[in-house]
Parts: sequence; structure tokens; C-alpha cells
Amino acid sequence: MARTNVLGVGVSLINMRMALDTLDRWVANRDRQYVSVCNVHSVMECQRDEDLKRIVNSAGMTTPDGMPLVWLSRLGGHRFVSRVYGPDLMLAEMAASQQSGHRHFFYGGREGIAPRLAQVLGRRFPGTRIVGTLTPPLGSAQDLCSPQTAALINQAAPDIVWVGVSSPKQEFWMSCMRPLLDAPVLIGVGAAFDFHTGSQAQAPPWMQRSGLEWLFRLVHEPRRLWRRYLVDNPWFLYELARQKLGLKRYPAP
Repeated sequence: MARTNVLGVGVSLINMRMALDTLDRWVANRDRQYVSVCNVHSVMECQRDEDLKRIVNSAGMTTPDGMPLVWLSRLGGHRFVSRVYGPDLMLAEMAASQQSGHRHFFYGGREGIAPRLAQVLGRRFPGTRIVGTLTPPLGSAQDLCSPQTAALINQAAPDIVWVGVSSPKQEFWMSCMRPLLDAPVLIGVGAAFDFHTGSQAQAPPWMQRSGLEWLFRLVHEPRRLWRRYLVDNPWFLYELARQKLGLKRYPAP
């Protein structure tokens, strides 16, 4: 899959239709892949952690989850690229699964969120096959990566495991669990579990389209997110300018 180099992170040149077609092919072929949804915060976390950068660049698909990554792809001549936002990818795949019959498993969220998500999406997409949920205990990605967890998920025989854990923890978990899980596809979707159950407010569509979702989230969670947006966003622009001007080289992933 073609990618664009954003500070050494390979962001897939895709749109939603291409993403869904790829998932369908992976399930049909029983490939063993994972998907990382990537935004500015993800790119900057990769600058801090080479192991994380390796994991993100090893994903079968690294979606342009944030509008700045979409704009960069289009400026590079790839006009077909559009945002493949984790929560939207989940809804689009659920709708497609009414015909494809893909089996889904929800891993993550706070206590009670994953079962509630199964109820919400089951009502919204009748006939969709949701085969299990699991709420993980507190712990690091390594703590939660275990043969016991793999056995519980494998017993349900899903095609797609949706991982609703904070980033970058979910990337480490997917990388660790990938050899242990039979499901063809793992997809880390962060806060999508909370958004779709109404547990957390989501930015209105116009803010998402204009790249202002970060401002909405900052206003709602300033103590948790101020560093992510008020430090990482300016740092991203600075490093991007250096990359575009040739002042700093970022090896292609």
C-alpha cells in the first residue's frame, strides 16, 4: 500500500472506500494484519519512541485519521485521499458487514462500555455479527498481552477485533497480540467506544472537516489534553517545515 512520509511515519494514501476494500480482502484471505489510525499526536509520539514508530510503520494500514495528514497527502498530488477517522471507519465497516457477514469483537473501554457498544451498534446495524466483548483491567500493554486474553478472543472466532484503548497503548497491544490472535484484522480506534456509546462528546462534523476537532477536545478535556495540542501541534509544524525545506531528513519508512 502506497504511503506518504510524514516525519518518518508512513501514512497510507487511502480513502474510506479503499480502507473498506482492504479490510474485506484481508478477511477473505485470512491475512493477519493490524491497522493504526494516525493523527498529528500519533506522529509526534513516534518522534519520542522509536519502538512505536516501528510498530506504526509495520501496520498493514496506517490511516490518515487527522485532517492535517489528509491535506499533506493532497498537497503531494494524491487528491483521492480522504480522512479515514477511527470512529467513522468503525461505523462504515459495521454497515458493510450487514452484507459481508464479518464477525466483530470489542476489546477495551471502561467497565461496561464494550457491552453497551455492542448493544448500540447491534441496534443501529441489524444483522451485524458481534461475537464478543472484553473489558481489560488496568495495566500496561505488556501486562494485558497474554495467552489467556488471546484464548478468550480466539474462542469467539471474530474476523475483526476493535481495540478501544488509548493511543499509543493500543499500538503496543496490537503488535504484541498479533501473533497470538487468529482474527485476520485488529483495528485500534481509541475513543470510538466512548463516542459511539455517548460516554464522551464528539466534535460536530464541521469542526472535524475543518481540522478543528483538536480545539473541541481541548475545551472539553483541558487538563488531560493541553500538552498534546499546545505542545505537539506547534512542534509538528516546526518539524514539518524542516522536512519540507530539506533542513532535516526523515528516512522513508
